[in-house]
Amino acid sequence: MDRDQKTAAVAELNRNFSEVGVVVVTRNLGMTVAQSSVLRGKMRDAGATYKVSKNKLAKIALDGTDYLSLGDMLTGPVGLASSIDPVAAAKVAVEFAKTNDKFEIVGGAMGATVLDVDGVKALATMPSLDELRAKIIGLLVAPATKLATITQAPAAQIARVLSAYAEKEDA
Repeated sequence: MDRDQKTAAVAELNRNFSEVGVVVVTRNLGMTVAQSSVLRGKMRDAGATYKVSKNKLAKIALDGTDYLSLGDMLTGPVGLASSIDPVAAAKVAVEFAKTNDKFEIVGGAMGATVLDVDGVKALATMPSLDELRAKIIGLLVAPATKLATITQAPAAQIARVLSAYAEKEDA
């Protein structure tokens, strides 16, 4: 990798660190290309990214971002999972770590807040942004649905009473 490529890689990582809501640092000890491809696909599907970079370049890219505290975790063969949604990258990383023994979570950060392994696992159990939006919409729609059924009930009762009187007179 020449100097221009390194500069471009640092700029790309720095831009990524400036935009994301969470970064999860992982250690991949001997993962195959196929396993890495599966992980990247799962991350992409969840709206997250997974990158492996040189630790020195990643440490340089951390300068000027909220994730400066991650520099201590960048030792050995690490990968960086990140997402704008604070839960997506953590959720995929934790699920993948359960099924792959060559993949482990080192820690992470949400902005300036450093997360240890347990913090990342706790973050992964939280509902995602989309799930929270769906719950809020459900809460907003529920009263309207109840109101509609309540207002229709008296009219239906009156119709049943009138129908019963009409049947009684016919008989």
